[in-house]
Amino acid sequence: MTTSEPTGICEELTFNAFFKAHIKTLRNYLFFKFGNQDKAEDMAQEAFIALWNNCHKVSPEKAKSFLYTVANNTALNDVTHQKVVLKFAQNHAQATETIQSPEYLMEEEQFKQKLERAIQQLTEAQRTAFLLHRIEGKKYYEIAEILGISAKAVEKRIHGALLSLRSNIEGIR
Repeated sequence: MTTSEPTGICEELTFNAFFKAHIKTLRNYLFFKFGNQDKAEDMAQEAFIALWNNCHKVSPEKAKSFLYTVANNTALNDVTHQKVVLKFAQNHAQATETIQSPEYLMEEEQFKQKLERAIQQLTEAQRTAFLLHRIEGKKYYEIAEILGISAKAVEKRIHGALLSLRSNIEGIR
């Protein structure tokens, strides 16, 4: 025999019968582990894919054991991953909480008010160019087209606005 025909669990009809016989119980097993129907469905599918990919290595007698072992390992890997995600989220939340202490929030609000007052004190030309550049994210040539002036004039207005803001707000370098 020179051609290698699929045997055992690798045979499509045998695999389909095995799939139909075990998908529901495997899905229920995973559902009880996770409490999430979609995740259980996905992991059951992944376990069957792993069985199909390794069908030459797995005898039909060991197929059920292999299937549940793969499903269980996938479940444990997912739980471990979720623990890592949760730990990162907790550490990130703690870092955010320390940054946003009441004093920090008060200082941030005071700075915001100072900045708004300083922007209001700019000339209309400076304020328009500055806000188009910093808030709208426009490039100098885009602002020049909008205002009908040269890019060099836009650069000069923004430079003047920055100098004025630095002088009106202490603590800005």
